[in-house]
Amino acid sequence: MKMNNLDWFAWTLVIIGALNWGFIGLINLNLIEALLGTSPAILQFLYILIGLSGLVTLWKMKAKK
Repeated sequence: MKMNNLDWFAWTLVIIGALNWGFIGLINLNLIEALLGTSPAILQFLYILIGLSGLVTLWKMKAKK
């Protein structure tokens, strides 16, 4: 299956989100917050993008069947 730019962007954000949750679970470190600072607006926007990326990825997986 050929991936377009939206697919790559979504997968990248899903992986970033998964790694972030892994760090939170293992060593109680929010990597995204540590790298980008504590600006609530930027963090909220990024978390929304990560969540939407998860939905896009899930939709693509279901549409493939």
